[in-house]
Amino acid sequence: MRFCIGGGWAVDALLGKQTREHSDLDIWLPAADLDPLIVAFSGVGIDRVLPWGGDRPWNFVLHDGGCLRVDLHLYEELSDGLIHYGSVLTGGRFTSADLGGVGHILGTVVRCETPQWALQCHTGYAPREVDFHDVAQLCTEFGLPLPETYRTSITGDDAG
Repeated sequence: MRFCIGGGWAVDALLGKQTREHSDLDIWLPAADLDPLIVAFSGVGIDRVLPWGGDRPWNFVLHDGGCLRVDLHLYEELSDGLIHYGSVLTGGRFTSADLGGVGHILGTVVRCETPQWALQCHTGYAPREVDFHDVAQLCTEFGLPLPETYRTSITGDDAG
């Protein structure tokens, strides 16, 4: 399967170490690869859909009935090298290179979001405490500019 680690685990993979606790594992996956992924996860007991207000056909959570959760982000690969994520009306597009990062989790090399895409994915919504942590880590480690939304809370001022 052609999957890519996203979210908080992508940040930690890029840093090469776990910096915080995680409530789930975000995975980017071509929609065409969903069936084999479901079979693989069912084999280890992660086979229930966790209902939540944000469920969409392209984004939902699988779980084991306990604490194991996988947040799936399904996308379509377009002929022009772009990726389409979301609905026809409100979806977005980005490049396959955005999912071309390389990181390490417990010494294993993993494909993950690039630092720039991981940072972009932490914008456009009201940040939580873990988002502030992840963004600070990304910006410090990779020399990325702090997004406007995060400037006041992380730096203590709003001058940027």
